Amino acid sequence: MRKPKEDGSSRRDFLKLAGSAAPAAVAAAALGGSQAEAAALPVDETRLQDTAHTRAYLESARF
Repeated sequence: MRKPKEDGSSRRDFLKLAGSAAPAAVAAAALGGSQAEAAALPVDETRLQDTAHTRAYLESARF
């Protein structure tokens, strides 16, 4: 026997909404006229900092 439907949304309703909302979000992003640009990082911030912690990790990750 099935349980009577409770007030509020069920999991099935959520999945139906999520399945239809994802393509709508992609379409909205595609129709938006502006492009986002990533900020250029200084060269020093793109590398790992040379610390004891990072050296220990890199040593443990070697094969």
